[in-house]
Amino acid sequence: MHATSPSSTAKQVGFAEFLVLIASLMACQALAVDAMLPALPVISRALGIFNENHAQWIVTAYVAGMGVGQLFWGIVSDRFGRRPVLLTGLALYAAAALLVGLSSGFVALLVWRFVHGAAAASVVVSRSVIRDLYEGRQMARVMSLTFIVFLTVPIIAPSVGQLILLVAPWRYLFVVFTVFACAVWLWVYLRLPESLHLEYRLTLSVAHAVQSIKFVVSDPTSRYYTLAMTMTFSGVISYVGMVQQIFADVFHRPGLMPTVFALCAASMGVTAYLNSRIVERVGMRIMSQCGLLVFLAVSVVHVSITALGYEGLITFVILQSITLACVGVMGANFGAMAMEPMGSVAGIAASLQGCVSTAGAAAIGALIGRQFDGSTLPLAAGTALCGLLVLIFVLLAEGGRLFRPHHATAQFNLENALH
Repeated sequence: MHATSPSSTAKQVGFAEFLVLIASLMACQALAVDAMLPALPVISRALGIFNENHAQWIVTAYVAGMGVGQLFWGIVSDRFGRRPVLLTGLALYAAAALLVGLSSGFVALLVWRFVHGAAAASVVVSRSVIRDLYEGRQMARVMSLTFIVFLTVPIIAPSVGQLILLVAPWRYLFVVFTVFACAVWLWVYLRLPESLHLEYRLTLSVAHAVQSIKFVVSDPTSRYYTLAMTMTFSGVISYVGMVQQIFADVFHRPGLMPTVFALCAASMGVTAYLNSRIVERVGMRIMSQCGLLVFLAVSVVHVSITALGYEGLITFVILQSITLACVGVMGANFGAMAMEPMGSVAGIAASLQGCVSTAGAAAIGALIGRQFDGSTLPLAAGTALCGLLVLIFVLLAEGGRLFRPHHATAQFNLENALH
């Protein structure tokens, strides 16, 4: 199954349908975050939250649940297969969404949001499905293409959330999440065959788990590119958590938030598409490292403009769009490079890498979000710091050099390690 060309699974479903289906699985996560943004002030008032910064916890509790949940789903999928895990996780996601909507207090809502995120973490298995079917630059291309479709959700989700709030109470948002998850569940059930053949399924023994985890953690490519993903997404999470407050308290234009959010998210889609078109020729390292250097430079410029008091709506939109455009190049390639040597332990690798990058990004993004002081400086400074740390981790992964030639990565054989 671990071949350089698509298996019969992708051919049977069809390449285009496969991409959209995998992206729809990933979109379950994005929908439950981005459609919430216009509702945060409404929920705060309804549940008596007096500190506006605490409303960010509705986002971070979900993302933290995603991170923790990924420790479970990927490992289980290595034993029982991708398809049953995806179906089970989507069913739990739908149930958890309804329980969030029925919550009567803020603490209960946060608890069920955490559970909701843990259930949504089952879609990390979609990364394992891609790794089952593709590798190398072709895998990076597939991840970039799914990323494009996936990014349409952040573009439209805030507007969808705002539209729902115009005609129904905020609790109906979670009905939408449930309906969407049920539709994707049916699609998976009818159209997605199992991608992990029986001969590649692992026994859930302590020895297997220890050897697999040891390899995922000790491999420098896996370790440092996972940390690079963590810091990349930390900046994104802090932006998502603060964007509603920024438009309300800094620019005093809360009604513009969904439109500007969509514009900035669209920039990620454009660069992810460009990456998918040329990554097989140029290479993951050149693409992601060019994106990183631009990300870091723009972040430093943003800090300078904000600190000097020249920040305005136009500068914010331009600089944030460029920053997120760089994320569109960095994210998929960092993920592909972290997974590249993980062929025989793809499920466990996706779990560990996803847990670290998602839970870590939630924690760091929440820490940055708590610094909100009525200006955009905490966001700009936090993003710049994240970019500097990404550069350090990439240098560690690449032996201290950027743009160095890529050498084929040795694949880990679990059975040989055990014997």
